[in-house]
Amino acid sequence: MRRIGVLASGSGSILDAILAADLPVVAVVVDRDCRAVEIAGASGVPVELVERKAVKDRVEFTHQVVDALQRHDVELVAMAGFMTILEKPIFDAFPDRVLNTHPSLLPSFRGAHAVEDALAAGVKVTGCTIHLAVPDVDAGPILAQEAVTIRAGDTADELHERIKDVERRLYPDTIKGLIDADA
Repeated sequence: MRRIGVLASGSGSILDAILAADLPVVAVVVDRDCRAVEIAGASGVPVELVERKAVKDRVEFTHQVVDALQRHDVELVAMAGFMTILEKPIFDAFPDRVLNTHPSLLPSFRGAHAVEDALAAGVKVTGCTIHLAVPDVDAGPILAQEAVTIRAGDTADELHERIKDVERRLYPDTIKGLIDADA
C-alpha cells in the first residue's frame, strides 16, 4: 500500500499534514472547489474534481470517485475532511483500505456534529479517532485514538481546533504505520 489517494472537501489542513509527513500521495480527489486543491497543487500532486452537486445519485458519485482514484493506481484511500458519504462501490474497490478520521472517541458522537454533540453532552473528554471506513458511517474498526480534554468554557471552534492538532499528527502516523506494516 504505497500509493495513497486523499479525499478532501475543505481547508486541506489534514491533507497538508499528510503531505508534510512525506507519505506517498499520488492523487487528491475533491468534491468541490476548496483550499485542498491549492495545497495539492503546491506539492505537485494531481487533483481531480468530482463535483458532488453535479451528480444527484450517491452511488454514481461514488463510482466517479473510485474511477478518479483508479486512474492514479491508488492502493490506500485517506479521507481527509471529505464531507460526502460514499456508498458500497468504494469499499468494494478498496476493501479494508479506506481510512477516515473523526473528531471524537468513537463509538461516541458519530456523525457530522461530533464536537458540538460532545459539548452538549457535558463530557469532560473527547478526542480523535482514526478508523477504517465502512458503509455504516463512523462505525469501522478503530486503528488509533487520542483523548482531548474539554476545558470549562470551550467553544466548539476552540475544542475542534485542539482536536485537529491531534488529528494532524495522529492520522499521518497511523497511515505510516499501515504502510510500514505492509512493507
